[in-house]
Amino acid sequence: MLKKLKGIGLLLVANLLISITLYIVFQVLANVVLPAFGIDIRGSVNEYMLLYAGVLGFGGAFVSLAFSKQFARAMLDCYQVTEPKTRQEEVVFQTVRELAQRLHVQMPEVWIFDAPDPNAFATGPTKNNAMVAVSTGLLANLNEEEVRSVLAHEMGHVWNGDMFTTTVLAGLMNTFVYFIAMWVRRMFEARDQAGLGIIASIVLQIVMSILAMIVINWFSRRREFEADRFAGKAYGPAPMISALESIQRYVEAAQVEYSTQDALATMKISGGTGGWMNLFATHPPIEERIAALKRLA
Repeated sequence: MLKKLKGIGLLLVANLLISITLYIVFQVLANVVLPAFGIDIRGSVNEYMLLYAGVLGFGGAFVSLAFSKQFARAMLDCYQVTEPKTRQEEVVFQTVRELAQRLHVQMPEVWIFDAPDPNAFATGPTKNNAMVAVSTGLLANLNEEEVRSVLAHEMGHVWNGDMFTTTVLAGLMNTFVYFIAMWVRRMFEARDQAGLGIIASIVLQIVMSILAMIVINWFSRRREFEADRFAGKAYGPAPMISALESIQRYVEAAQVEYSTQDALATMKISGGTGGWMNLFATHPPIEERIAALKRLA
């Protein structure tokens, strides 16, 4: 609990510092850098707002990407594996090293975090500066071949540069949301309705952010299929199918135990729950991923 509270505090402080930094960057660009090149947007409202939206949208996304490893470690009760001491640590460490050597990339940091559910993720700013983490629940519920396939899936994300491409997409979506919200607010201010403009821009930003998440999550689901495909090519489709089936059994058992529709949806393991909620899932349903792997086989 203290670890999580500390992580949340660090994230809040980091976001505040990021906001201050981005505001300074915007002021320098708009008032110093661009005028030095003969580009003065200070008298043009639309261009001024677009630059500000771009700095906020892309700046926030790329700063989050740059510190993604640090943020992940701050939020988890985890430890890094550099010299494996157990058989499980050996499997994880050697698999990541083997795949990194195959791909000719710098070996990602290897971390294990304490969580009962079978989970894993990869993050980092570049394919040569990444980390791969697995949960204790993954190691407890999957056999060695299945663990290797899951690690290959995560290395597929690293190799495909999914963290970077998702960040670019998020930056574009954020820029669009910020720009439209600011534009609407300026329209109300021009009519001497500043208070109403603030409310309208906030509501519009919330609604458009939700719509942007649908686009970003759709892209994320496509990348999951590609990462599964990478794992299937690395070790064959069968172990990855078996890993997904093991995770599905855990999901079903958890649903019964906790009497919820999808006990692990928030952990981004089991994907969509069906219907329109699938639009907000970062992972496809496990059944669809298994079907895709069977087609590959």
